[in-house]
Amino acid sequence: LGWSFQNGAAEGIDLRKGVPAEMNAAICRGELDVSNVSSILYARHSDELVILPEVCVSTDGPVTSILLVSRLPTEELNDARIVLTAQSATSHCLLKIILHDGYALQPRYDVRSITPEDPIPDDAAASLFIGDNALWLYHHRQPELHYYDLGAEWKKLTGKKMVYALWVANRQFAKQHPDQLRMAWRRIRSGLRDGFTHKDEAIKSALRRKPFTYQQLDAYLGPVIKWDLTPAYLEGLQEFYRRAAASHLIDYVPKLNMAEVK
Repeated sequence: LGWSFQNGAAEGIDLRKGVPAEMNAAICRGELDVSNVSSILYARHSDELVILPEVCVSTDGPVTSILLVSRLPTEELNDARIVLTAQSATSHCLLKIILHDGYALQPRYDVRSITPEDPIPDDAAASLFIGDNALWLYHHRQPELHYYDLGAEWKKLTGKKMVYALWVANRQFAKQHPDQLRMAWRRIRSGLRDGFTHKDEAIKSALRRKPFTYQQLDAYLGPVIKWDLTPAYLEGLQEFYRRAAASHLIDYVPKLNMAEVK
């Protein structure tokens, strides 16, 4: 999508870039009309937002870019300290659900800055990474550490697909500017499609600024990450919300309010 926006898809749109936590905060403050946000953000603000149909960031199994790096096997992490990256709220909830529901564990969690060069602080047993840092660690493993892919762990726990991020719109903007919302949605949807049509060019562009090989990005942007918000992925999203509510990570299971853009 980034490649598509750089090559004409963003015409007439004021773009803002940032990590998930920054985008989450910006749309909640009313600074953005449409944004890609952590899926847990929608659950916490479903009365203020609507979901754009057919587009998301998801996987059916391993994700490779959300990674728990641990000195210990998961079975030994009860009451251990786990450091969470400050960049993503969905990954925090996903890890807590997996360790609680899948392993009956109750670790202690801290949110702080961490780096892939020094992945686990001395006072912790494990760290959670997302994005490029996680993907880099996935491909540069240290033999003495344990690595857990949260997409694979979710699939093992539930048998369902996992939606990490949604495209959402401010509810008031959606009501007041339906034509602009429809235009933005179409640009996002077509931008994703065009990005895959020009996947080779998009990867070569990304290689100039990212520390990965062509093969690593080709695998990640191809068979790993999915972009279509199909009924099966909506079912996985609802399962995530049910488990998050049961663990008191959200107040209630939200209704999936879809934007009227067709």
